[in-house]
Amino acid sequence: MNSSASASSLPVDRNWSLVAAGAVLGCVGIGVLFALAVLLQPMSSDTGWSRAGLSSAMTLAFVSGGFAGFGWGMLSDRYGPRVCVLAGSVLLGLACVLASRADSLLEFQLSYGLLLGVAVASFFAPVIAATASSFERHRNLAISLVSAGVGVAPMTMSPLVAWLVTQHDWRSTLLIVGVLAWALTLPVVWFVRAAPAPAASAEDIATRGSQSLTAGQALRSKPFIVLALAYFACCAAHSGPIFHTVSYAVGCGLSVTAAVTIYSMEGAAGLGGRLLFGVLADRLGAKPVLVAGLLVQALAAAAYLGASQLTGFYVVAIVFGLAYGGTMPLYASLAREAFSPRILGTVLGAASLLSSMGMALGPLLGGWLYDRFGTYTWLYIGSMSVGLAAAAIALLFPSARKPLVGGGRQPVLQT
Repeated sequence: MNSSASASSLPVDRNWSLVAAGAVLGCVGIGVLFALAVLLQPMSSDTGWSRAGLSSAMTLAFVSGGFAGFGWGMLSDRYGPRVCVLAGSVLLGLACVLASRADSLLEFQLSYGLLLGVAVASFFAPVIAATASSFERHRNLAISLVSAGVGVAPMTMSPLVAWLVTQHDWRSTLLIVGVLAWALTLPVVWFVRAAPAPAASAEDIATRGSQSLTAGQALRSKPFIVLALAYFACCAAHSGPIFHTVSYAVGCGLSVTAAVTIYSMEGAAGLGGRLLFGVLADRLGAKPVLVAGLLVQALAAAAYLGASQLTGFYVVAIVFGLAYGGTMPLYASLAREAFSPRILGTVLGAASLLSSMGMALGPLLGGWLYDRFGTYTWLYIGSMSVGLAAAAIALLFPSARKPLVGGGRQPVLQT
């Protein structure tokens, strides 16, 4: 097999319409999900439902989305990503419409928590897997651009929901958001298509053994176990600070209005981090950039303890946002290095399941630690410790090297 034949089997970096569609889907999906943070106070005042009960819908969305992401990933491997995204788009608007008509807290939790979590999950594993399979040279940048939609959500959807709720009650706002979700996501479904999978040569199979694994074998392999554990620890490390830093800042004497801008600063920095880390990973490799990002994330989490004024919070928020935003897309790139596009949806879906558990764990443990000790100190120390553990786990991921294979250069996982 000569080098030209090997090169022809690689995906061509032309599926940028998929990248744009994925960014829109991520922005709308996460924007709708986190609209609950904006609607929490007016909903509680109007219905008398407890804030804890309303907030539990978010936890339920993370849990249901985690399990659903695994299912969506398997379905995308079998039927393609477009079918999954179409179903998720329909469910997204439906969840908002049903939630706007909920007459009890349980009805709201099931529609906004359970159903919405299932819907939003369809926008990630299938789309990210299709993107990772469609790009070679600029894979990390492409995945990061898809993920950038998540970073745009706090700067677009959240202000829109905040404005809507000043003009309408929360029920009308949710209804409008649901219709808007349909209007924005259904048209872009057309652009969600994966590139044709390249045919694997005999040399590819011989030199990249994990590429020929079945889905079951892949989920029991060392690369997946390391990837999933690092992903879980990463999300557990940053989810607590993301959720509780506004309350911590208020406790330091900042106004609520000023404290909320810290969250916005994190989101904006996360957007830049996705782009920066994507470019660096294409040049240096995903693994070293991921490990470095995890170390920065861990130290930045602890640095919140040294902030007391708004300027200090902003500085830490920028570093923290860059780190957690930049690291998140790199797990998909590592998965693509290790596994075939045939099973990539399943692999990413399973990894996302564990990451969702990490996202759900951070806010819960942070609240428990505050209730137990009356301070957020142990939350940030714990986040730093878990973040350092994530970096150590990521170091165990098999390194990629590029030896000559049949006259060409192919990426090979070196264990």
